[in-house]
Amino acid sequence: MWDWSFALEILPEIVSALKITISATFAGFAVALVLGLILTLLRRSDKVIISKAAQGFIEFIRNTPILVQLYFIFYVFPEFGLSLSPFAAGVVGLGLHYSTYLSEVYRSGIDAVPQGQWEVGTALNFSKTQIWTKIIIPQAVPPVVPVLGNYLLTMFKETPLLSAITLVEILQTAKIIGSRSFRYLEAFSIVGLLFLLLSYPSSLLIQRLDKKLNRR
Repeated sequence: MWDWSFALEILPEIVSALKITISATFAGFAVALVLGLILTLLRRSDKVIISKAAQGFIEFIRNTPILVQLYFIFYVFPEFGLSLSPFAAGVVGLGLHYSTYLSEVYRSGIDAVPQGQWEVGTALNFSKTQIWTKIIIPQAVPPVVPVLGNYLLTMFKETPLLSAITLVEILQTAKIIGSRSFRYLEAFSIVGLLFLLLSYPSSLLIQRLDKKLNRR
């Protein structure tokens, strides 16, 4: 049976762990944003070797489970002299995995930029770097912002996977509470409710942003 007194007792502990979940989400997403753009540019390289290597990397990461990647980063990297904390390993794992998806989002935005914009940059005698930074990327990124937001929400809802590498986020906190009290109903219910309270309003905001950008 549900025990309100116990639920209120453990609520501060779970909410405190929520900071770790949110921090890991945003840090991982920042890594994914940067690495995803780099992968997109590498995939569009004129050099076939670089383009194929980037494409192969993307396909490999996208077609292997994120949990396996997290285990590899946390447990195997130390054998090669690279030991990461659970938080750092989680951020790297999430960022690496989702960068391959964001690279496709970037690619779709870049492909949507009219060919004439490239010609304008050439006519103005811009370098390739200037064409990318001053013309193409400023036009390619804003339309895909809602899609990027959806991936941010997806990443947030997958942070419980980080408990597998001993990161004490809200799910791991709920497990710890349950193991010491033998009461799991309240802890896991609170975790699910917190995810709902944060994810649903955020999804509505992203939908509004999508409609606003489409109107423009």
